[in-house]
Amino acid sequence: MATRGKKGYVVCLSNRGYKASLEPRKIYVVLADAEAKRHGMLRVVDESGEDYLYPEECFAKVSLPAQAQRVFRSSA
Repeated sequence: MATRGKKGYVVCLSNRGYKASLEPRKIYVVLADAEAKRHGMLRVVDESGEDYLYPEECFAKVSLPAQAQRVFRSSA
């Protein structure tokens, strides 16, 4: 079973192959998943509100200011 825990943030660089699930230039919550990482994937909470695995190359990690992080936490 995958280990999920710490949350982070990524920006979508490309939604090629995932047009219904991802929007380019949008910031998404990413969940820590060591098993997915070993396979070049990220566990991302997508447009459906659920977390799914997507190729790591579709995203770039971003750091958000504390105020923006609070907004993401409150919308969960």
